[in-house]
Amino acid sequence: MAPIIQLLIFGYNQAMSCIFPVAIFGTLAMSSVIELPFIHRYDAILLILIGVQALMYFSGLETRDEIKVICVFHGIGLLLEIYKVSVGSWSYPEPAFTKLFHVPLYSGFMYASVASFMCQIWRRLRMDMTGWPGLIPAGLVGGSIYLNFFTNHYIVDLRWWLTGLVVIVFWRTWIIYRVRSKTYRMPLTAAFFIVGFFIWLAENIATFLGAWKYPNQHHAWHVVHVSKISSWFLLVIISVIIVAQLKHVKADMKSR
Repeated sequence: MAPIIQLLIFGYNQAMSCIFPVAIFGTLAMSSVIELPFIHRYDAILLILIGVQALMYFSGLETRDEIKVICVFHGIGLLLEIYKVSVGSWSYPEPAFTKLFHVPLYSGFMYASVASFMCQIWRRLRMDMTGWPGLIPAGLVGGSIYLNFFTNHYIVDLRWWLTGLVVIVFWRTWIIYRVRSKTYRMPLTAAFFIVGFFIWLAENIATFLGAWKYPNQHHAWHVVHVSKISSWFLLVIISVIIVAQLKHVKADMKSR
């Protein structure tokens, strides 16, 4: 009975950490079947998601530090979206007033939702890490991954080399998490892959609901290629590096 209770509590914490991602998919789903009067769909999605974030903050579901991380990820994601749309990787075909270089501003929230999940689950499961490589190695890996998202259109795509580098740098890094009084751990690279896989599943749902479209989806929806899992794997690494480093900095400041 005890393992079932542990699993249920773990699932509850996972579900509570997914409130913002669920809000995004719920908004995408409803707006895909309900035509809103006097406002473009992309504009309505942006306003709704801003409202959800405000509600989560003022209700205490998210802290001020978590909001700051989410804002950072919104900017990182929006910059990447602008570039990817400009080179034709995907597109946002619907009209909107809140578009910047053909990219709706709500798109940054899809990246921010990953940060929201990371911050929430870190706090709820009282997570920690052992064998963290430190700011410089982790920062160089994260920066190289982000840079590769831009340069892979002009030079060789280094994602598989970077994946190997991730395994080497984080080989000794384990996630420590707690469910009630019990402590568990798992390799950080395994967590990267698991989260990346579920984001790929979410990406299929998002494209089906018309959040954006890949070139092969304009006439009919198709499953997003499984190779995208590697992209999300690498993107999750960036989010974990930023969140983990901020948590380490904050812990150091408290200990002084």
